[in-house]
Order: sequence, then C-alpha cells, then structure tokens
Amino acid sequence: MDCMPSESFYSVLIPPVLMHELPARAAACWPELIALKAGSESVSYAVLQQAVRKKAVALASLPVHRGERIALYLEKSTDAVAVSFAATAAGGVLVPINPVLKAPQVVHILRDSGASVLVTSAARLPTLLPLLSHCLSLRHIVISGEQLTSIRTLKEYNKLCVHSWCDLYGASAVLPTLLETDIAVIFYTSGSTGAPKGVVLTHRNLLAGATSVACYLHNSTSDTVLAVLPLSFDAGFSQITTSFLVGARVVLLSYLLPQDVLEVMLQEEVTALTAVPPLYVQLARLQWPARAVLKLRYWANTGGHLPLATLARMRQLAPFAQPYLMYGLTEAFRSTYLPPEQIELRPNSIGRAIPNVQISVLRQDGTECDVDEPGELVHRGPLVALGYWNRPEETALRFRRWKKTGEEGAPHFFPAVELAVYSGDTVRRDAEGYLYFVARSDDMIKSSGYRISPTEIEDALYQCPLVAEALVYAKADEMLGSKICAAVFASPVASGCQNEDSLAVMACVREHLPAFMWPKVLHWVQQPFARNPNGKLDRQQWMENYGSV
Repeated sequence: MDCMPSESFYSVLIPPVLMHELPARAAACWPELIALKAGSESVSYAVLQQAVRKKAVALASLPVHRGERIALYLEKSTDAVAVSFAATAAGGVLVPINPVLKAPQVVHILRDSGASVLVTSAARLPTLLPLLSHCLSLRHIVISGEQLTSIRTLKEYNKLCVHSWCDLYGASAVLPTLLETDIAVIFYTSGSTGAPKGVVLTHRNLLAGATSVACYLHNSTSDTVLAVLPLSFDAGFSQITTSFLVGARVVLLSYLLPQDVLEVMLQEEVTALTAVPPLYVQLARLQWPARAVLKLRYWANTGGHLPLATLARMRQLAPFAQPYLMYGLTEAFRSTYLPPEQIELRPNSIGRAIPNVQISVLRQDGTECDVDEPGELVHRGPLVALGYWNRPEETALRFRRWKKTGEEGAPHFFPAVELAVYSGDTVRRDAEGYLYFVARSDDMIKSSGYRISPTEIEDALYQCPLVAEALVYAKADEMLGSKICAAVFASPVASGCQNEDSLAVMACVREHLPAFMWPKVLHWVQQPFARNPNGKLDRQQWMENYGSV
C-alpha cells in the first residue's frame, strides 16, 4: 500500500475529491457541529471522523487490499455511516445492502460483488450463516455493535474469520493513496432481466453529484436534513454526502409509520426533506402540526412521478417550503430537477439538467429530437457511472460512447472516449427546454420508490409448488406509483380453491421477498401464458390483452 500522512489537512479552500475526505474535511472545518443524529445519539463531525479513521485502520489491518469489496448489511445508524466512509478510506469498495432484504438476496449481492468482507450485526448474522458457504470470496465478517455470545466459537466458521471491532482496534495499518477515478461504491439495483445488478460509481461520481445537488438545493451548515431513504439507495446515500460537503446536520430515521416522520420533523426542526412519492401520498393525508414545518426550507421528490393532487396538498401543508421535483437513475445518480418557481407553470415536468450535466433527447439513430418529439433521455457528464459490475453485455447496452465528442470543438485526434448513459426512458422536451417523462422502455416496475424486477418476483412465485407459471406486471396506483400485480397459472397440485391457494402462494412470497416486492393483486388464469419467439412469457402481449384485469 502507498503511504499517506497519518492525518491529512483539509480546509474550506481545498475541495474534497475522495468520498472519505467529506467527513475528514468537515471535521477540520466544523469540528463541533453535529454531523449525525439517530434517536438519542448525536455525533459531531470531529467524533465521526475519529470513528471513520479508527474503523478504516481496522479494516485495512485484516488486510483489505485496494479495490476489494466491503459489504455493509446494517440498519441505518451512525455506526453504519462511519463504516461506509471507513470502507473507502481503507482502500475498499463499499457495497451497501438494504437492511430490509432477505438472506437469499443478501447472499446474491455478496456473491455477485465478490465481497471479501461483510460488516453486519449479531442479530442479522444467524440468518445468513447457513448460506454463506456459497460466498466463495468472503473471508472476514465484522460484527458491529453488540457481540454474539458465541462469537469466539465462530472465529473459523466455514473458514471465515469472524471479528468484533474490539478485536481489530489497536492494529496498525497504512491507509492507501487513492484517486478520484477509483471505484468507491457499488449500488445494487434491480434490472429488467433478473436479480439485482451492481452500478459501479467512482469517487468522482459521488463528489460531483454531491456538489451539484448541494448547489441547486442551496444546502449549508444551517440545514437539518431528515434522511428517510435507505442508505443503500444512491438518493439516500447522497443525502449524507451532500450534507457532509456543506457541514449540515443529518437526522437518520427508519420510520414505521408516516406519523413518525412528522414527529421527528417537529422535534428536530427539520429544514430539508427528500422522499419518494408513496411517502408523500401518506404524509399528505395527515394533519400536520404548524410547528412541524416551521423551519422546513424545502422538500424534494425523487423516485417517480408525484401525483398532482399530492403536490397540491403538500404545498398547502408546507406553504413556505420550496418544492423540488427531481428525476434520476442510479446509473447517473441525478439528471434533472424542476426549480420551485416553475411548479405553477409546468407541474408535470421533470425539469432541466442539474448543474454539470448535459441531457439530450435522441432518436434511435442518435440525432436530436425536435421540440415535443418523444425520444430517449441520454445523460452525459461526470455523474455517469462506470457501468454494471460483471455485466459487460448490459453495460454495453446502457453505457455507450458519446458520439458527438469530436463535433463540439475538441480535435478528433484526442484519444479520450466519453461514455453517456442511455436511460431507456422516453421523454420529450418543450420549446423552453423543460423535459416531460413519457414512458419507461423496459419492464421495470417502480413501486414505493423502489426499482423492482418483475422476474425476481416471478422467481419467488415459482418457489411455491402450486404455481406452474407466473407473470408479474404493474398497474398505476396513486399511493404506490405502480401496484405490483401477479397473474399465475395453477400447477396440478393446486387445490382449486383460489382463496386457499392464494394464501399459500402469498405465504411463500413473504418468505422470500421483502414487503415492498409483494404483489397487491393475485390473479389466477385458466390456461398457460403465450410465449414470444424466444420461448419466454410474452409480458407485453399480456399487458395489451389483460393488463386491465
């Protein structure tokens, strides 16, 4: 490993370029300011940075080699945030895993990413242990928080070394020198063709995104940001990076009920809220105490279209807060936003490009669409990810060379190749340059702010012996954005009593999938589904013929 000073110097005049420089610089600039609050626990930037560095040295001592993946499977907490930044400081690549995922889904991410280290809790480890033999790259498990009473007996479980943080503290290690072009994080997101796939982001991607968002949201040290989104999502994690860039205070919340959000907003005098449409739909139906929005400076929507009725109600509930409507994709973090002053004029718009991003609307031949002509949204700029982890064919499909590099003033002999993200989303642009979402070009379901693969749900349905064939689709829903529906053809072992069989099928689904992926409608069909020329179930034909069922 390359050597670096034991303590780096940071000032407001030196912009951070690496992910873990965010808490380090914040600790130098605003050491006494509160960085994080979770429940009754508050942590200053100075204390947070001490924890980050201590855990970074501990991870590096395992050892963690540069570029090795470090998976994080923890509930939202100050400790989880510290580990996130420690992972990259140690030279590793962070792989955050949504804490609501079930053991088989966690193991898929561990295997797919090739993670060598897993940081988790004593409570979560037992459910994973029976399946970890499939994770051939995994070498170390670090128990965060309370210890298992039997942790010593697990030291060599299945040739895995199980540690507590106390075991690792006090070890010595030299932290590596990294570049902004190095991989920092792999965010796993469901794809249209199966299990979740990893989107690979560099330090540069994350810092450029934080800088751009903090710019148009006007974040500062006076902000208290309520973090309700999972930190395994790019939008959720960006609330951390954006806040640390400017010295804001982040309140971490894993809510059970929408009322919990209001109570924390009231208690903590929240100034900034970012959430997905389903939560806003729920919040809009509540009675808000006037004091809950007394300090609210803005609220931002991400993860899908916000119903106009909900938008209007939110503006009534928080009349002095500025609404920001945003559009983005994990492959490029954030693409557009609609400024608050444009809400009245074009509430259906997804806005224009965020700072330091170029958005084009292109035809299939790569030429620019005319005004109001539908085309594919193409994102260019420093927020574009490297691609999908271990998926070269899918990467080549979505991440393509920007063909106009030499046409915009750069000499053609420059060898640099720039990639752009071809989103697969159809949009149109009006005469003033504002964009409007038209449709998704793939089969992805966006429900409750999650991007969900229908085939992943179908795989769970097939786990039930009562199901011979399954096809999952979506219907528009005001609350969820999209409602997950499943059509199933019964196997010979089914009882024929649809109520009884449906209960059994849903019990199987609940065993294999988190709640946000459960079908809201289960429809039994009387004959096998049509197939396309490739032998696959023809989802498009089903939607055309029976999508209203």
